[in-house]
Amino acid sequence: MSRAACTVNVVTTDGDAGRAGVTVSAMSPVSADTSKPTLLVCVHYLSPAAEKIIQNGVFCVNVLRDSQTHISETFAGRSDNKVNEKFECAKWTTQVTGAPSVIDALVSFDCRLVSNIRVGTHYVLFGETEDIFVSDSGSPLIYTERAYGSVTQ
Repeated sequence: MSRAACTVNVVTTDGDAGRAGVTVSAMSPVSADTSKPTLLVCVHYLSPAAEKIIQNGVFCVNVLRDSQTHISETFAGRSDNKVNEKFECAKWTTQVTGAPSVIDALVSFDCRLVSNIRVGTHYVLFGETEDIFVSDSGSPLIYTERAYGSVTQ
């Protein structure tokens, strides 16, 4: 599995259950040709973000740029910098659902949770997009073989 190259995404939520976020590489479109495209993300069941996403019923998938490794590391819990609060590592806004969206992400998919299922060690969360932010330019941060990379043009 470590050889499967994936975009690096920070999935965030906010609501009555609280604000949380986590770095994930398992994100995929499910249905792109509807009025509200659906995507899925996989979050480890022990992640504090998993329960909060399910309870809040909303999440934002922030596809990171190749210059945003520090955001990934912070939300993966591997950051060397002394950030007291994960969300201090970037600038944030919200879209329709109120879930935090990285201001300069490559793409942000603002979603309402429509279904979830636990499969082994992960929750598979299905979200229907309420809003999409797309930046004008940039390259995605890629993760493969336990290392970061980028797409060369």
